Amino acid sequence: MAAAMALSCGMRYGPYSRQLLGPSARGRLVRPAVWGGSAAPASSRPGPGGEVQYCAELLRKRDYEGFLCSLLLPAESRTSAFALRAFNVELAQIKDSITQKTIGLMRMEFWRKAVEDIYCDNPPLQPVAIELWKAVKRHNLTKRWLLKIIDEREKNLDDRAYRNIQELEAYADNTHSALLYLTLEMLGVRDIHADHAASHIGKAQGIVTCLRATPYHSKRQKVFLPMDICMLHGVSQEDFIRANQEKNLRDVIYNIASQAHIHLEHARSFSKNVPAKAFPAFLYTVTLEDYLYKIQKVDFDIFHPSLHQKSTLLPLYLYIRSWKKKY
Repeated sequence: MAAAMALSCGMRYGPYSRQLLGPSARGRLVRPAVWGGSAAPASSRPGPGGEVQYCAELLRKRDYEGFLCSLLLPAESRTSAFALRAFNVELAQIKDSITQKTIGLMRMEFWRKAVEDIYCDNPPLQPVAIELWKAVKRHNLTKRWLLKIIDEREKNLDDRAYRNIQELEAYADNTHSALLYLTLEMLGVRDIHADHAASHIGKAQGIVTCLRATPYHSKRQKVFLPMDICMLHGVSQEDFIRANQEKNLRDVIYNIASQAHIHLEHARSFSKNVPAKAFPAFLYTVTLEDYLYKIQKVDFDIFHPSLHQKSTLLPLYLYIRSWKKKY
């Protein structure tokens, strides 16, 4: 129960919806800033050995669900997971923290050079970079996955919608799935079935992340949802910016959410052949199921207030899934 208590950490979330889209429900969906380009300012730099706490706090503030999932990894992989996810947070928040693409490119280049230096045993004096260097040394992580995440995040600096669902899936595979491949390496898992599952879970996570961010981006006059699906249902970007409630807009969300659900089902089709020690890497499926159930419950109204409520019971549900060794 120590893990369950650690997960709680005093964090407050809203009511948790029961999971209709988990492994026990086989039906398909139905209608009813940290500056990443330099070392931390002197006033905020951690003291000696404080890099782990820095990464954990960054996660707790910017990727709470990833923070909870990392807590449930084996002790020998936990601090490395903090570093890896903190690295991902540093990259992910660059896009929303800049007003000029040139600045974003400079920050991406900092991290690209940082990764190269890490593999030369010369990490920059930046807490996330230092911890990532330790993780690389500890687990012999594959450099190309780290560079692929940077390259894909850099390409995504352009403020344009995805042309189609395949483009969104490719982005998700090169970011979220790549993160899962590295997590599997931390767990000592190098297995083709686990990799297939990770690919589908990463794609589902990328799709759900895009959906969850839609209200935030719409308020800022931006829409990134796949254009081909929007055009299929006669929906414009302006419809999302105005937060329209028409049926065709919900049809767009239904189609996109259904694709995420299909990827989760595909990932579970490998579960009998995936090594048991790989399952902790896939705990994020609990969060994906929660969102897909909630959006189904509100008939795919992407702007419904209930979708912004966080779950108090999420730590418990993650712990139970971890205990059952299922994803």
